[in-house]
Amino acid sequence: MIELEGVPELIDPVMVAAFEGWNDAGDAASTAVAHLEREWKGEVFAALDAEDYYDFQVNRPTVFLDGGVRKITWPTTRLSVVRVGGEKPRDLVLVRGIEPSMRWRSFCNELLGFAHELGVELVVILGALLGDTPHTRPVPISGTTSDADLARRMDLEETKYEGPTGIVGVLQEACTHAGVPAVSLWAAVPHYVSQPPNPKATLALLNRLEDLLDLRVPLGELPEDARAWQVGVDQLAAEDSEVAEYVQTLEEARDTAELPEASGEAIAREFERYLRRRDGGGPSAGGHATADGGDGGSYLRDGPTGRTRPPKPPKPEAGPEPDDGSPEKPGEPGKPGSSGESSED
Repeated sequence: MIELEGVPELIDPVMVAAFEGWNDAGDAASTAVAHLEREWKGEVFAALDAEDYYDFQVNRPTVFLDGGVRKITWPTTRLSVVRVGGEKPRDLVLVRGIEPSMRWRSFCNELLGFAHELGVELVVILGALLGDTPHTRPVPISGTTSDADLARRMDLEETKYEGPTGIVGVLQEACTHAGVPAVSLWAAVPHYVSQPPNPKATLALLNRLEDLLDLRVPLGELPEDARAWQVGVDQLAAEDSEVAEYVQTLEEARDTAELPEASGEAIAREFERYLRRRDGGGPSAGGHATADGGDGGSYLRDGPTGRTRPPKPPKPEAGPEPDDGSPEKPGEPGKPGSSGESSED
């Protein structure tokens, strides 16, 4: 039995979760939840026992000095609560941690125990994968669910993915079997610029979360960070003719795929987001999942300077296909690259 002392009764609570590791290319998903915690001053009320779920030789604890006293921070998963104000206030239960090394079913059951005790009505899991998407275009965001009724009501894709999965896919299925509505939002991160941070992908996830939950997230410096990130990658790509040519190929493929769609829905979403912000006032180690379910590499490094640059790109292939229950094959609904704001699990 989970006892929650000091946690007030929550208003229409939604659980938003992200986990560092294989499902977090560019640290985009975990950074998004960290941003919510920081902007809304989340109060941590619970943490899972690190010894139950983590191999400390894989995820090592860290030592730090606090007023001259040495302390240890253990890798774990923490839960915090934030209240979103406005005309219709609601609470978010934020879950941020590291993909567990073991006992995934127990891990998911413990999180679902918290969700049950807190009266959570919906679980939204954020993830990011490596895909064949150009850094110069809007980040494809895929929204998927295993619940056919929820897919219809929230205009999401019903995932049909089969293959290797991570904690995002396992937790989503655990929610489904427990009768808790669950959605996964995935950002497609360019595989040729995969090292963190990726503020553009983080910003895209937060924008899609705003649309899904009909709330306004204070973005702070994220938009400017995203612009600076793109300028930096532009400069790196321009230094390598092969990479520049590859990016152009991805741009052409993306633009061709989106042309017939006319992107009416994306335009409508942007307009609704603009109205919401105007009405709400001013801004209040390992690989990662790839489209084919494998592991992706990161930037290559030049000699002694350590300067990073994109790796030599492979010959362009078909677009991304995510790992754990995310979008399907290129051109199919819910696939990154099939539209300006695609969907994922």
